[in-house]
Amino acid sequence: MEPYRLLDPEGRLTGDLPDGLDADRLAGMMRLMLLGRRLDEKAIALQRRGKLGTYAPLSGQEAASVGSSFAMDTDVDRLVPQYREQLAMLHWGLPLGTYLLQRYGHPKGARLPEHGRLYPQQVALAAHAPHAVGLAWGMRLRGEPGAVICHFGDGASSEGDAHEAMNLAGVTDAPVIFVIQNNGWAISVPIASQTRGVIARRAEGVGIAGRRVDGNDVLAMYAATAEARRRAVEGGGATLIEAVTYRLGAHTTADDPTKYVDAAELEDARTRDPLVRFRTWMTAEGLWDDEREQAAIAWVDERIEEAVVEFDAAGPADPAAMFEHVFADEPPRLARQRAEYEAARELGS
Repeated sequence: MEPYRLLDPEGRLTGDLPDGLDADRLAGMMRLMLLGRRLDEKAIALQRRGKLGTYAPLSGQEAASVGSSFAMDTDVDRLVPQYREQLAMLHWGLPLGTYLLQRYGHPKGARLPEHGRLYPQQVALAAHAPHAVGLAWGMRLRGEPGAVICHFGDGASSEGDAHEAMNLAGVTDAPVIFVIQNNGWAISVPIASQTRGVIARRAEGVGIAGRRVDGNDVLAMYAATAEARRRAVEGGGATLIEAVTYRLGAHTTADDPTKYVDAAELEDARTRDPLVRFRTWMTAEGLWDDEREQAAIAWVDERIEEAVVEFDAAGPADPAAMFEHVFADEPPRLARQRAEYEAARELGS
């Protein structure tokens, strides 16, 4: 099952350019991909200095997130992300400063855009997939416009929640798109040790559409997701998109991939860098050049610097905030825990 592709590894267009992609939108896709790459560098540096908690880099997977996100209509569609979808969340309107606070564990980081179409990042593997289906099913029953897009990885696709969600999506004709980013690894477990089958073929078993796509090709990801969205909003049901990509960095900042990733394999994967591929094609088409690149990098760095300033201004969170917003009416057990914490805190001071 060869992955669908529009840009070959050398950055040459092998098919028709998808509808809806003018020069401005293509440049916006490039900027967001550049933001992801440079955000990784900054976030990892902040984590190493003790200013962020665990961070999941997305270098190498920018095209899968950006292409699928740009194919959606953020005015009506809903995003239900896993933990490596920071670019998709930013595309749906999450401020970058808020995202950094979220990775720090600050309560202000939980503040999502008021439009209500962006849902929290999910760390528990595939636990959000059934919620995405329920949300999409409810939208269909109420006659609401739009579709739901739900991202997760190849490791999460082995969880029972993922199978149950896809099966329910098939039964209910829910307008949901599952984007499974097959980056080759579930932390340190290679895909060959996770499954002997092709992930995209699981769609047939649950009665939904399935597509295997080159996840390093931002144009192919856009086209495949746009087709899946059209099918969903026209009543054709759900789609599973397997985005075949590669994780160029660690699983998270708590991981050391040098212990299990073959150096030659990683170097080979770098030759398929989605940023390089897209930049090569954009340049050949006269849509990108050194001047545009430098302007984009300046814009990206300014956004990151503004976000870090906002992050620093928030100050440390009060640990007692963990007791807030848990229950509408505080139960006795939580009240006892709060009292014990406050007593220990007073004793420690």
